Amino acid sequence: MAADTSSHFRYRLRRDSNAVLGWLREMWTRRWFRWLGYLAIAGLLGLALIWAIFARDLPSVDQLRDYEPPLPTMVRDGEGKPVHSYARERRVQLDYSEYPPLLVRAFLAAEDRTFFQHGGIDYPGIVSAIITNLQNDGRPVGASTITQQVAKNLLLTNEVSYTRKIREAILAKRIEAALSKEQILELYLNEIPLGRRSFGVQAASRAYFDKDVDQLALHEMAFLAILPKAPETYGRARNAEKALARRNFVLKEMERNGWISKAQRDAAQAQPLGLSESGNRAVEQVGGYYMEEVRRQLIEQFGETAEDGPHSVYAGGLWVRTAYDDKMQQATAKALREGMIRYDRGKGWSGPIATIEADDQWASRLASSFKTVDYADWRIAAVLSKTGSEARIGFADGSTGRLPASAAQMGYRKRGTSAFVAMKPGDLIAVAPSGGGSFSLRNIPEVSGGMVVESPHSGRIYAMQGGFDVRLSSFNRATQAERQPGSTIKPFVYATALDNGMTPATMIVDGPFCVYQGAGLGTKCFRNFGNSGGSGEHTMRWGLEQSRNLMTVRTASQIGMEPIVETIRTMGIGQHEPYLSTALGAGTTTVERMVNAFSMLANHGRALTPHLIDYVQDRRGKVILPRNWRPCQGCNKPDWDGRPMPRFAPSGKQLMDPMTAYQVVHMLEGVVQRGTAQRLRDLGVPMFGKTGTTTGPKDVWFIGGTPDIVAGLYLGFDQPRNMGGYAQGGSLAAPVFKQFYQAALAGRQPVPFTAPRNIRMVRIDRRSGRRVYGAWPTSDPKASIIWEAFKPESEPRRTIREEEIKPSKPAKQPDAPVQQGGRRSDADFLEDRDGII
Repeated sequence: MAADTSSHFRYRLRRDSNAVLGWLREMWTRRWFRWLGYLAIAGLLGLALIWAIFARDLPSVDQLRDYEPPLPTMVRDGEGKPVHSYARERRVQLDYSEYPPLLVRAFLAAEDRTFFQHGGIDYPGIVSAIITNLQNDGRPVGASTITQQVAKNLLLTNEVSYTRKIREAILAKRIEAALSKEQILELYLNEIPLGRRSFGVQAASRAYFDKDVDQLALHEMAFLAILPKAPETYGRARNAEKALARRNFVLKEMERNGWISKAQRDAAQAQPLGLSESGNRAVEQVGGYYMEEVRRQLIEQFGETAEDGPHSVYAGGLWVRTAYDDKMQQATAKALREGMIRYDRGKGWSGPIATIEADDQWASRLASSFKTVDYADWRIAAVLSKTGSEARIGFADGSTGRLPASAAQMGYRKRGTSAFVAMKPGDLIAVAPSGGGSFSLRNIPEVSGGMVVESPHSGRIYAMQGGFDVRLSSFNRATQAERQPGSTIKPFVYATALDNGMTPATMIVDGPFCVYQGAGLGTKCFRNFGNSGGSGEHTMRWGLEQSRNLMTVRTASQIGMEPIVETIRTMGIGQHEPYLSTALGAGTTTVERMVNAFSMLANHGRALTPHLIDYVQDRRGKVILPRNWRPCQGCNKPDWDGRPMPRFAPSGKQLMDPMTAYQVVHMLEGVVQRGTAQRLRDLGVPMFGKTGTTTGPKDVWFIGGTPDIVAGLYLGFDQPRNMGGYAQGGSLAAPVFKQFYQAALAGRQPVPFTAPRNIRMVRIDRRSGRRVYGAWPTSDPKASIIWEAFKPESEPRRTIREEEIKPSKPAKQPDAPVQQGGRRSDADFLEDRDGII
């Protein structure tokens, strides 16, 4: 039966085929039919030729499967909060499922309502576009589907030609064959340029409405959907009417397709555009010099653009975890700036910040200068014109104001005239509002400086300020300025002395000291600050507390400069020459290196690497810096598993004897209690520190802190010159640290410095350096009897009784003077009559 059916089917097929062939032979005898046949063959050959020509050298669609768009680098602070980004374009990648369905339909209504029905090319749309283009002489009208737009944006150029349209159509067919509709839409929604430097719908949502896509209202979704046609037109406030008309058209199309109701459409059409002018506050651009230094380090590691590699700063989509602490950074910036302003106050106007052409393009010239300032209510303005009574000034946003002559009468320090007389059209100046459209002149301090805040436990840098404002000068004086450290180098001179047989109680002569430098240079005599010739014999502690140059250089001469410069090199301060002047801070270094060296003192002499960046992840979350990163297994367990808590062993090479480091820190506590930094004493916390003032004086320094935080700074002119005889580290730099501490750290629980094993605490008379019996140290910083730290068997042999000490306040038995890592109890400090532990 089956064989009969198959035979019958073949018979019918032969019969029908013969009938068709017969019909074709009959029709071919007619001329018009032959011409149609020739035209059809020519058309097919033409299509084949076009395909062969335009499909040649087209990019591979396979690129889209693994496509990685350029993404900005995001920076997080120490708590993991995003605080900064490095981007030349706004880009945010989302999965298709993360886009609200109504938002997707808004784009379909505006761009390609038959997207889910066609195969990549909208043939009726093409015919309509051809007819329209034949009727006009302007820019060709396209009929691009979303798939074609993906092909153009990701694989082709923006050339306006039929050639590109043909290549685009060929690629669209290939894309449809290679990717699903959802994958194509995801690429489109993530990559479409939508104005305000934003690429992709999420980035545009932030740029225009300061919202994420899941927070958008219907009228806002419809607005974003109109942007692909003309983002630079519809995104500007002056074209609001055009934007509203186009937005309402999209809403109408959404209703016509049954995606929204009439009531939804009417409610959405009644809404204004509601565009935000702030633009993407999702990530606050904070940090100033700190984030600029992070950017420099990342570029050094990974490159700047996509051409430099897959992990470049402006295309790699990196996630960077830093030690940044916003509270400390703000306190650091404010304290350093106000220190500059205090010094600069009363010295007159330092002159214009920069100059531009004061023509009709002044606003764009001012904006492109990128000169701005983030301090109080100050603004950068351009002087546009000037009369005898006032100047007309303009701002980067195009607005203008008045600067009365009476508000710019500070003297111009470079000429014998007022600032108002000296300024001219085109000058960029700093001003602050004074009401009624008027402004008052402000002065950017000519003096500058840098400041760093570091953890002495890990080397993490919490805050950094490299000048008044990074937008006025990107030169980072905290890391790039090589300055003489002055007396802040002395702790490392005395540390070397402690390693070579001296003790904090060693008596050193504070008197004239001269050295013969050879026939050509003659004899050089050193002096104390203020040209003091000396005051006799004192303990090393007293010499460090009072920062006596003669005692320091005498000590350096006694032990030799070679071991001192080796200590300076080992502690990462710099490569200095073995000259006696080096012991007084004649070499150069940076604030960052000095702060790290003091941090290592507080860390019992263990090495620290100062760093802003904790780790860097690529766009998929893999840690790519540090190179030897190892995850902490089980650190994120929801519950305790009953096993012992991990104990981290000390890291870092031992660069200095821990007892030596502690002895120096203990003496530096005296600098705060009785010495050149005693204005910090009323902070009432265990604190060490050292002031510094270089020859001139050209720079003033302070470096110090607590067991948990070490900070340091200098103030000085970029081109070093005399700051005035009154300028000292204790009077100018230490108050900056004090302001920082009160703003950022005053609420912290005080923690005492901890001594390393084997340190001996002995009662001595700080004036004579002799051991004391029958009396106890007091809390009075002026008291003569103190606890001093000694290495084993190095404590003073000579003793002194209470009645032999110069009168001071009555002695009393104190609490334990120092913690020693839990090794002894408080009672252990007091159990022996001689005070040795």
